[in-house]
Amino acid sequence: MKRRLPPLKWLLSFEMSARHLSFTRAAVELSLTQAAISQQVKALESHLGVVLFKRLPNGLELTEAAQAYLPVVRDSIKRLEVATDEIFGHGDNPPLKIRVNLVFFTKWLAPRLHRFRETYPEVSLSFSSNIWVDDKIEEVDMDIRYGHGNWPGFKSDRLTWDALIPVCSPCLLDPDDEPLNMLTVFKTHTLLHVMGYEEGWGHWFNKVGLNNIHLVQSIQFDTLISALEMAEQGHGFALGRTSLVENSIASGKLIAPFEQQVITDEAFHLTVPLEHYHPSMECFSSWLIGEVEVRNK
Repeated sequence: MKRRLPPLKWLLSFEMSARHLSFTRAAVELSLTQAAISQQVKALESHLGVVLFKRLPNGLELTEAAQAYLPVVRDSIKRLEVATDEIFGHGDNPPLKIRVNLVFFTKWLAPRLHRFRETYPEVSLSFSSNIWVDDKIEEVDMDIRYGHGNWPGFKSDRLTWDALIPVCSPCLLDPDDEPLNMLTVFKTHTLLHVMGYEEGWGHWFNKVGLNNIHLVQSIQFDTLISALEMAEQGHGFALGRTSLVENSIASGKLIAPFEQQVITDEAFHLTVPLEHYHPSMECFSSWLIGEVEVRNK
């Protein structure tokens, strides 16, 4: 029969006593009496069938068994502490739970997030992706989603004003071939489609007057971040949103070889359920809107 695990309070008393090599100091830190700590350690020793401490006139000394057992106990307690904080929050300051479109987080929010952390170091954040979830939002405090901004039951703030532009890796096109013929380029290169966007390649072609184009090669994705990554790797053309590809263009990972741009009606929005409250909602919302205003100046 497997040995039953000892109670957590015994393990806490053992770990604290081992840390201080003193039952008295362990008792002070755990808000118990010295006698209670001593009794719990004795109970643990009896349960394990080994002596964990040598009781000396001037304090305690770990036995070999205790030295072997302590790292495991200490690691287990630490992992419990971390998991409890991550899952259940930090007492009176639970983390602000934000569900966010993955491409917006990666290309737009992540490069700016350090400024929020510097301004509000006391605010804990918890991010989750909205790729595989439905429209329910009860489990999160805020949601950054893509669309027209009209979601019943939610307050919505628009975050982006984009234009659609074809982008590709600089290795895909020879800059010496200019001027480029759009019709020829799109007939001879792979187009990277993203499912779920109303304003996709078909929309862009219609707006720029290429509505009768017949495409030979294409790959479909369920996320824009995948299509943009494939474009950076030289696998074809992705239809970028200006706010999401500006850093990649500036760094030379992507190029926008054509001047034609199509203004989007869809956009990223910060949405909050009506009559919902979290103590950190206002500071995150104000910071995010401020970042949008700075970019658009």
